[in-house]
Amino acid sequence: MSKHLQAIRGMHDILPERIALWHCVEDTARQVLAGYGYAEIRTPLVEVTDLFKRSIGEVTDIVEKEMYSFDDRNGDSLSLRPEGTASCVRAAIEHGLLVQPQRLWYRGPMFRYERPQRGRYRQFHQIGVEAFGLAGPDIDLELILLTARLWRLLGLSGFRLEINSLGDADERLAYREQLIAYLASHADQLDADSLKRLHTNPLRVLDSKHPQTQQIVAGAPSLMDHLGEETRTHFERICRGLDDAGVAYRVNPRLVRGLDYYNRTVFEWITDDLGAQGTVCAGGRYDGLVEQLGGRSTPAVGFAMGLERLIELLELAGHTSEPPLDAYLVAVGEPAQAAAPLLAERLRDAVPALRLLTHSGGGSFKSQFKRADKSGARYALVLGETELERGVIGVKHLREEGEQRELGFDELAAFLRMPG
Repeated sequence: MSKHLQAIRGMHDILPERIALWHCVEDTARQVLAGYGYAEIRTPLVEVTDLFKRSIGEVTDIVEKEMYSFDDRNGDSLSLRPEGTASCVRAAIEHGLLVQPQRLWYRGPMFRYERPQRGRYRQFHQIGVEAFGLAGPDIDLELILLTARLWRLLGLSGFRLEINSLGDADERLAYREQLIAYLASHADQLDADSLKRLHTNPLRVLDSKHPQTQQIVAGAPSLMDHLGEETRTHFERICRGLDDAGVAYRVNPRLVRGLDYYNRTVFEWITDDLGAQGTVCAGGRYDGLVEQLGGRSTPAVGFAMGLERLIELLELAGHTSEPPLDAYLVAVGEPAQAAAPLLAERLRDAVPALRLLTHSGGGSFKSQFKRADKSGARYALVLGETELERGVIGVKHLREEGEQRELGFDELAAFLRMPG
């Protein structure tokens, strides 16, 4: 017997019973983003590999180890997108969107070849937000406040916000030299990955999860001590805005992002409820990336949030999918079965938000009722020859106590419109 085909490791089907939670997150995010004036953009899943090498950085784990890259029939190297910012920047440059400030957002799957574990998958989904052409700290603050509002609307709590400033390029260069000197003096105590990054991407050593390296990093010089007056003022205004808004945060001088393009503000929303994969939302400023990818110099800032992690947090908090159906239409006998589809269409016209499933495939009254109950619907609507002759529809409560009744069409439509 042939082997059953299965989904690729680390890539998961999203089954119907969980879709309601996905809709909850996506619809709430769409509502919040619209309220802040952000417009949706959709970019391809596949881009030229060079886009990610030039933006993310060739010596990052993503480019070196995690990208799904392949040559197409023309011999061009293409990659499944591992993150959304680079694609959004490419699209904004290509279509001339950056002649004025832009607030954009996107959602969809991203792909990274990693060891699958809780909260980390090879195909994962993100909502990302990017703001272009705005250099002040007010837009950095807006993005953080936007995410805080989203958590409140989703009913999620227990996050902690960590923020840091990576400074500008010249400030980072001066700090980089001091950091390399310090780390080199402890080279014999660094893990293999940190040694590899020592001269290519030393700031990433600050983010090492290796216990011994973390001890070394604890004594490293602080980037904050190398910030100029303008950069420091930018960061202090963000902190003051968070204080005024009542949003708690912690300045973490060791916080760096895993992508090379970040400068100045970086931030992460972190939870302790998901084990090691606790970062739910992260982002920051990347003022040099647009120019790096061929556009004119444009300040930019953004973030991305992992949908799988948010869904799991909602489930841990006790959020469940609401019943998918309002009503299940049971039709017994040939005349009723012939009339049922037209009745269902009339009900959908009269109650546009109605979630109604019409039984198909025939069967006895008992078997149809079993299916109605199994469907999760609140009500069974019963149409038999007797009801058809009398111009009524039977209504039976399936999830709660309630009197069984017979209603004419107008009465039934009014009943189904009632909230709750």
